Amino acid sequence: MSKEAAEWYKNEMDLNQGDFVQFFVQLYGGIPTVHPNYSLGISIGKAGNIAIKDEVEGITFYFNDDDSWFLEEFEMKVLLENNEVEFIFNKK
Repeated sequence: MSKEAAEWYKNEMDLNQGDFVQFFVQLYGGIPTVHPNYSLGISIGKAGNIAIKDEVEGITFYFNDDDSWFLEEFEMKVLLENNEVEFIFNKK
């Protein structure tokens, strides 16, 4: 998670220091990914055990145990390009 993308989330979702943003796997719709037919959704708050996390600008962005399989073979970068959040998946 880049600092700029974290700031974008803070502003767009009215987040505060110490908040949690969960990325979760869903079928179809949402943030496009490298996994066919799967996309990402996001929610505010902590749910389940945190498996993968990145704390930036005082916000914890994470995947829980149930969805950690999604990044087993990939690293996910979240960047801000032209005032839009962009997700980049690189093979590990």
